Amino acid sequence: MKTALELLKAYLDNIQDPTTAAALFAEDGILELPTVKARAVGPQQIQGLVAGLLKRVPEFRFKDLTVWIDTPDKVFAEYSVEAAVADTGKLYRQTYAGVLIAQDGKIQRLREALDTAAAAAAFSKD
Repeated sequence: MKTALELLKAYLDNIQDPTTAAALFAEDGILELPTVKARAVGPQQIQGLVAGLLKRVPEFRFKDLTVWIDTPDKVFAEYSVEAAVADTGKLYRQTYAGVLIAQDGKIQRLREALDTAAAAAAFSKD
């Protein structure tokens, strides 16, 4: 059974494949980014959320994982992304802080925080 850290690494490594990334979540698993009011429940919604993000930022990939807390069922980490936004051509440079709660080898909840000002600047069409 995968630990919370193994699940987080698998999610980060598979973000370019929405189906694979979403399959890591429990049937009632939640991906939420409350600072931008994004929330998806269950693999189908999560797949849609990730696919929508990739349409806007096709080269979206996580890097620079720093783990701060690691237990078998919980992990807290920071990870970054740096990619161009398709609509604006601007660079989306972001560091996420995420807490992942695992249960029965699946992601029960992944809650991420990010710099909303940096996101707004990258996605705005001046």
